Amino acid sequence: MSDRPQPISPFDPAHPSEVGAFVSDQILGLVTTSGPPAHVTPLPLLAQLDAEGGVAEFFGHFGRSNPQIEALQADPRALVIFMGPHAYVPTAWVSPTGWAPTWNYALAYFEVEVRFDAGENDRALAELVETMEQGRWTPDRMGARYEPLAQRILAFRARVIRQVGKFKLGQDETPETFEKILQRLSPSPLAQLMRQTREGSDT
Repeated sequence: MSDRPQPISPFDPAHPSEVGAFVSDQILGLVTTSGPPAHVTPLPLLAQLDAEGGVAEFFGHFGRSNPQIEALQADPRALVIFMGPHAYVPTAWVSPTGWAPTWNYALAYFEVEVRFDAGENDRALAELVETMEQGRWTPDRMGARYEPLAQRILAFRARVIRQVGKFKLGQDETPETFEKILQRLSPSPLAQLMRQTREGSDT
């Protein structure tokens, strides 16, 4: 058994690295500000991890025409939300009497402080492209078209102030019920995440 501190709920991540791995895999997050007016922007965000594998900050960029930039320049606090795979789990999939339907999902959100830096525009694009393309394509292949497009973005870093993760992935189910649900959901990203989380909690 692990000597890690036990979470309060079976759905709470047992270690910050679980949240770090989750958002590094999801990449697309929702950057939200309350306003008025409220803004929500879906953005690819690169998680910058600390020594324990937890999320220290995010690195990304906005399109310069996005009005959320002005909102964040006035108040740099924002909420970043990552919603992973999810699915409704009906009673027809399991057999125990008294078992109720449920919803399995993975969620993480972060209170952050945003700092803009146009000097990092090229780096923001290069790191995102490398993460997604893994060397298959590079921005220099755009030729003269790259510079005008790069001027239309604004890079930022979002320092994490607080984070919350909730992975409701069948941790409280019996092995038999869990396997029945998994069979119905496989193959899917949710089934894979359920299996990984279950195996991780047993180590």
